[in-house]
Amino acid sequence: MTAKETGITASRKGNPVRYDISLLSKDDLYLFNEGRHYRLYQKLGSHLIKAGGVEGTYFAVWAPNAEQVSVIGDFNGWDKQSHFLKSREQSGIWEGFIPGIGKGFLYKYHIVSRYNNYRVDKADPLAFHDENSPGTASIVWDLEYDWTDQEWMSRRRNANSLNSPLSIYEVHLGSWMCVPEENNRSLNYRELAPKLTEYVIKIGFTHVEFLPIMEHPFRGSWGYQVTGYFAPTSRYGTPQDFM
Repeated sequence: MTAKETGITASRKGNPVRYDISLLSKDDLYLFNEGRHYRLYQKLGSHLIKAGGVEGTYFAVWAPNAEQVSVIGDFNGWDKQSHFLKSREQSGIWEGFIPGIGKGFLYKYHIVSRYNNYRVDKADPLAFHDENSPGTASIVWDLEYDWTDQEWMSRRRNANSLNSPLSIYEVHLGSWMCVPEENNRSLNYRELAPKLTEYVIKIGFTHVEFLPIMEHPFRGSWGYQVTGYFAPTSRYGTPQDFM
């Protein structure tokens, strides 16, 4: 069979890109093109999946003015000519499945524009995890987590009703409490959880409002210059730590 017939294109780095695997159904594309797809984080970005008995990562990014898109990362030596994605119909979405790429790999998209020979390496806007600053790469990650908050969830509705008390404590996680013995470092997510909860309850607040915790490169912005709306900042731990 030819590469076109199998849906596989060869890669100089040893793991081919498969184009016959997609998370995007016809309904997904229809809603996306209408601007009414409200769960794109489940479709675009990077997703660890198993296809045909092979584990790997599915990549998808919207780049409507691109002539060419490839995935670069530590798995292929950041080679721009190694793992190309394929455009999907008229959606402007580029996608592909790369076998053997697992949790923890760093990656970006290398995008070649149709116009003015513009080329750029971009982090994934729908990644779940990113490198800690000053690093700027996205990280292949999952959202697996064993939630144990069923008791709280069963009574959350009452706590948020219009007839319940409301007193909001606003907090910036990076500066709320530091560790002076360790060069005044910020607490991580797992350290913050019990300390912040105990403090808020003690002084009588009912709710907590976080200043932006999405990924951002410049700490001085306090999180308002966001680069990843679906990734809690890695300054304080992993997505699971945040959960």
